Amino acid sequence: MVTVDDSPVLQQMIGDSPAMREVYQLTRQVAESSATVLLTGETGTGKELVAEALHELSPRASGPYIRVNCGALSENLLESELFGHVKGAFTSAHENRTGRFEAAHGGTIFLDEINSVSFKLQVKLLRVLQQQEFERVGDTRTIRVDCRVVAATNRDLLTEVEEGRFREDLYYRLNVVPIYLPALRERGDDITALVQHFLNIYASRNRKPVLQLTPTVEGHLKGYQWPGNVRELQNYVERAVVLARGEEFTEDLLPGHVRGMAPVRVGRKSGRDLEDLCGELVSMSLSKTKENVYQNVVSLVEKELISQVLKASQGVQTRTASKLGINRNTLHKKIEEYGLEDEAR
Repeated sequence: MVTVDDSPVLQQMIGDSPAMREVYQLTRQVAESSATVLLTGETGTGKELVAEALHELSPRASGPYIRVNCGALSENLLESELFGHVKGAFTSAHENRTGRFEAAHGGTIFLDEINSVSFKLQVKLLRVLQQQEFERVGDTRTIRVDCRVVAATNRDLLTEVEEGRFREDLYYRLNVVPIYLPALRERGDDITALVQHFLNIYASRNRKPVLQLTPTVEGHLKGYQWPGNVRELQNYVERAVVLARGEEFTEDLLPGHVRGMAPVRVGRKSGRDLEDLCGELVSMSLSKTKENVYQNVVSLVEKELISQVLKASQGVQTRTASKLGINRNTLHKKIEEYGLEDEAR
């Protein structure tokens, strides 16, 4: 049996937790192919870095690497950005323009926030993925391209499909090889290494000594849930380096909410805890159904819990069962009951 390297795929990727080692292994395996990859995970988990690694480790590494943030442009601008346009195609089209797909010929194109693409453009994307061809806006000449597509989303695309916002055929065409990037709260063992990495970076940038991480601060950082993931951690470390007057990373350098204090909010309702969210879930369920309320609510929560742990475990059922603390056969039955077979392996 061939062992796949599970060390970080890029120098700037920090973390040695089991969840991240799985990401490194899968990235290396997939990079050697031309398969389309769908990167999923919350904002700030490092999807951009994995996309870059897929290109750098691939046979296409000498070709162009083109990144497009699909959520940052309107439909018309995004269409022109992706596929190019000819002179006179619209009012401001004063000359021909090469699109990002054309520019990525021989290399890789990374489509970030793919969930934000309109239905009209989803049709054109599907054609490019299936036939490797398209026309520039305002042109009839067909252009063929050879580029590897890597897409990313922080949304559950199956939910988007079910709610009519994303084409089912495009989802399955993108989801050839899914790679899930775990949230920082799912890889707590990596927090200390990440903090040290950012302390070194910002000490150098600000020409200050590298702060020494104190046990108290380390405890606060490991106990926080990190809704903004690695990006949020990075911001707080930079803040600490800038504000520090001594040589230690003391707890007063952390925002209050990271230390367990209530966050300061201006003009906003105070944050909701798990009990509030649970109360909302039950209230909504009671308002929508009058029968089998207990079974409906329990099934809804159980399905979501199993789905999220499956994703965090890269679909491996033995690992999922272990994290959930249930029998492997019980998990298998639940997967079939809730129709989660596509998420398991």
